[in-house]
Order: sequence, then C-alpha cells, then structure tokens
Amino acid sequence: MQATQDEVLDIFKRTRALLQGHFILRSGLRSEYFFQCAQVCQHMAEVTRLIELLTPKLEGVEFETVLAPAMGGLVVGQELARQFGKRYIFAEKVDDKLELRRGFKIAPGEKVLVVEDVVTRGGRANEAVTIVRKREGDVAGIAVLVDRSQGNASFDAPLFALLEMGFPTYDPDNLPEHLKDLPAVKPGS
Repeated sequence: MQATQDEVLDIFKRTRALLQGHFILRSGLRSEYFFQCAQVCQHMAEVTRLIELLTPKLEGVEFETVLAPAMGGLVVGQELARQFGKRYIFAEKVDDKLELRRGFKIAPGEKVLVVEDVVTRGGRANEAVTIVRKREGDVAGIAVLVDRSQGNASFDAPLFALLEMGFPTYDPDNLPEHLKDLPAVKPGS
C-alpha cells in the first residue's frame, strides 16, 4: 500500500499536479499545498498508470458504463472505461449544472460507475449520481484519483479513492511562520 501511495505521489509531483508553496484558495483561505489534477491529465502514460493503480480498488465492482462529470473527470473517466472495456459517457455543465447531452442515455437498471479526478466537497460527483438515479440507473460507486475532502464529502454510494490527501488551511491573518514570508499565489481550480 505504501509503495502505491509513494508511486502516486511521485507521479503527481513530477507532473506538477501537487504543488507546494503559499496558495490562496477559492475560499480565501491559505494552504501550503495545492492540487491541480489537470496537470497530470496532460500526460496519458501517467493517467494510464494511475488507473492501473486504481484498478485493484475496483475489484468486484460491477458496472457497464462510466459516467464522468466535466471537466475534471473527462480524461480519467475515459481511460478507466478504456481499460475496463466499458461504455463511456460524460455530463457537462449547462448554466453551472451538470446535464447529460449529445444523445447519451442511461437505461433503467444500468450499472454506472461515476469517475472523477479529485473530490473536495463532492458536488459534481453527487450531481452525476443524481443524473444516474433520475434515469433509474444503478450507481455502482464513485471512483476518484484523489479524495481531498478529509472525510467531509458525503456520498450515498461507495467511494473508491486511489489516494486520500487532505491539505491544512489557514486564515490569512493567522498563517504559520513558514508561510508568512512566501508570496501568495492563486493558481485557479
């Protein structure tokens, strides 16, 4: 398990998906670490390896279709579907709400695995779950590369995370000494 975690962290660091410094988060809070999964998704060999490492966690999970919420889950979901030989569809934002478009359908009783790159609060993954259930599909689970929710994301389907990694956050007026001298950067999410 530790060897897998070390390999995953090495991939994220090499591709600059896991950054260290002084970051301004969307909430206004500050963090010493920032996770930008889009960086790793530029490198398909690395995405392939990450899904290979996630595969054992999905042992025994039965699904016919992979559903990925845009944008973060697109690359990861497509690669997971490819490796498992399953159908792949995605939901996209329309007026900041996820919808199935482009003629994608989910049949009643169809077993669907929701795949996302990173879960922080779980909003998009839960929206995808709702899409499946509204069409009377069965949610087989939610598979993610990184769960950075620190247990705060809530799902009523099993969560399969390759890596669980939380980031301490700080009020800008109460920074630890080692961050006070670093310039704050807002990299975007």
